[in-house]
Amino acid sequence: MRLPSQLRSLVGGAGEVPVEAGTVREAIVAVDEAYPGIAFRVLDDHGALRRFVNIFVADEDVRFLQGLDTVLEAGQTVSLVPAVAGG
Repeated sequence: MRLPSQLRSLVGGAGEVPVEAGTVREAIVAVDEAYPGIAFRVLDDHGALRRFVNIFVADEDVRFLQGLDTVLEAGQTVSLVPAVAGG
């Protein structure tokens, strides 16, 4: 899983964390078990993806796939990307 700079302090500064999971949600949970605090930053109190966090699987936004239930294939890259707003 690729992590933005804002979350790297939670994983010892690493830009990527290897994880084995069947879905995006399982990947988040697996990383959070190893590095507590990740899920809190990515998921809201109801377990839904936070509004200003984007997740991409193989360069596809999961919101246009199956969301957190998007199935992962071996070797696919999951990227957490904070939304950028401005005007």
